[in-house]
Amino acid sequence: MRLGLMASESGDGHGFSEYIAHHLQHLASGKQTALFDSSIVHWDTLFFSLLCAAVSLYFLRKAAKRATSGVPGKFQCAVEMLVEMINDQARAMVHGKLTYIAPLALTTFVWVAVMNAIDLLPVDWFPRAAEVINVNYLRPLPTADLNTTFGLALGVLLLSFYYSIKIKGLGGFAHEFTCAPFGMVKLSFNPLTWIGAILLAVVNVLFNIIEYGGRTFSHGMRLFGNMYAGELIFFLIAGLGGSVTIAGVALHLLTGSVWAIFHILIVLLQAFIFMMLTLAYLGQAHSHH
Repeated sequence: MRLGLMASESGDGHGFSEYIAHHLQHLASGKQTALFDSSIVHWDTLFFSLLCAAVSLYFLRKAAKRATSGVPGKFQCAVEMLVEMINDQARAMVHGKLTYIAPLALTTFVWVAVMNAIDLLPVDWFPRAAEVINVNYLRPLPTADLNTTFGLALGVLLLSFYYSIKIKGLGGFAHEFTCAPFGMVKLSFNPLTWIGAILLAVVNVLFNIIEYGGRTFSHGMRLFGNMYAGELIFFLIAGLGGSVTIAGVALHLLTGSVWAIFHILIVLLQAFIFMMLTLAYLGQAHSHH
């Protein structure tokens, strides 16, 4: 359960709003002045995302090393069920070799789930620990940062381009990019067909740019929006801990417990959705229009 600081310790709503605003600040290399600012580095997001990646790889490697053909233990059984589930989804959505696709999907699911799970820890654990080394701002949840979710989404976009070119060839990819979704005009000696072909190719390119841009934006925004909202709710629940009444403490414990249990489903569901969308986009890259 996410027990927090006494958010209302100043005795008014202003102190509570300052509490939330403080916890939403990143340990950054500078002050961000725009929604997207490539000159700013969020050191806390970078640290915790890499830490979660290391934890994910550690457990996956541990599962691989402990795998046995005999009677599996609980840990191996759980990992085997997860691997089998992801392999089934990959086979259903990607028509081609799964040599790299299935492991990519497994790594994506585990990594995003571990990053999301940080939201289940008490909201003040990491910020309080950071204060010991004179770090005033620390936001440990990587998936509540647009840099993480859009970075992952852009990675999937680049992989979809890579597999499209690998499967169809550069010419096939360019042909698909300029001829789908509206097809192409059959060329003849009539100059109007050439003009029509050029105009239709421009329209197809614009629609493809919109499609790739839109799906990448929604891919990253969906994960960010859900985790950001969940983080805010935990902050609000932590604010109830400022009440010294029995009713306030009881409400704090009740709402915190209920939301933490429900949020476990969100943590896993959002990781699963992100993985499924990754498979869907890579599956489209393997298919021919």
